[in-house]
Amino acid sequence: MKPYQQRFIELSEQLNALKFGEFTLKSGRTSPYFFNAGAFSSGAALAAMGECYANRIVDSQIEFDVLFGPAYKGIPLASSTAIALANHHDVAIPFAYNRKEAKDHGEGGLIVGGPLSGRVLIIDDVITAGTAVTEAIGLITDAGAEVAGIVVGLDRQEKGTGDRSAIQELEDSWNCPVISLISFDLLINYLEMTTKSAEIIDEEYGVTDGGDPEGTEAGNDSVLLAMRAYRDLHGV
Repeated sequence: MKPYQQRFIELSEQLNALKFGEFTLKSGRTSPYFFNAGAFSSGAALAAMGECYANRIVDSQIEFDVLFGPAYKGIPLASSTAIALANHHDVAIPFAYNRKEAKDHGEGGLIVGGPLSGRVLIIDDVITAGTAVTEAIGLITDAGAEVAGIVVGLDRQEKGTGDRSAIQELEDSWNCPVISLISFDLLINYLEMTTKSAEIIDEEYGVTDGGDPEGTEAGNDSVLLAMRAYRDLHGV
């Protein structure tokens, strides 16, 4: 695990962007965890998140000319990542984003920011059904540009309607790589290895050990068992 990946998980926990418990997803599944990048809602949090994304992009060695953030959550992700790339990696890259509805006055159109040209890298938080990203790909190709790849904060690594995940389907359909900051497997590994995460999980499940290490261990095991069971049932 890279330092920026561990930092991303820790930040997500601290800001309640990453929670453990029981959550009903749009798919109707009951998930033992939930991730919401919208919780990165302060200047300091956005700056830190942008640095994590920028480190992952540089680490991947992917080549691109423009960053694109799909509305809405992708907009602060793309802007904070562009700033981090400039400030910490000396990479000056324009960024753009789309409106949900075309503007019929002023400059008009759906796209705001830099022009969609060359190789465009899409930035988003999580791909579930892939609707927003598919729309973004359409905007990019309609502009005559090429999709260089997609970067997401979390790869849930779970099946969609079939035996493959939305990410796998996107990779195959559009022949472009999807890069994630962290994956479900990496998250499980982190939870297994760190005492800090064990304490956070115990609080979420209301586990108190009264000074008894076995109490903490039992709480950790219950969450990890739920995570592993979810992976066995829905994982790809």
